[in-house]
Amino acid sequence: VQLVESGGGSVQTGGSLKLSCAASGFMYSNYYMGWFRQVPGKDREGIAAISTDGQTAYASSVRGRFTISRDNNKNTLSLQMNDLKSEDTAMYYCAADRPSALSVQLKLATLTWDYWGQGTQVTVSS
Repeated sequence: VQLVESGGGSVQTGGSLKLSCAASGFMYSNYYMGWFRQVPGKDREGIAAISTDGQTAYASSVRGRFTISRDNNKNTLSLQMNDLKSEDTAMYYCAADRPSALSVQLKLATLTWDYWGQGTQVTVSS
């Protein structure tokens, strides 16, 4: 199983970035997918998730600015990030998990996902 993130970088406040995650080694279309982020010294937090049928969930801190999407034909996950703020600076991780009884919103609040990528750094500066 591999999850490989890309698209991170440095951007000014108010700018945009699009993260991508390339998945392989598992039945991608059958898995929930999510984006998480972590700042050194703080807990990893879920920011966006998408179910197998396209239902989405967002953390309140990013709702309205970030958009998660998936392409089941290309086994890719994306996160469009607009109006970036300094507090969005973090390492961003892609994750995959088999569906469960939890809604995608509740799943986003947990860290018990099956597979994780290595992360891509996003730095937002003024």
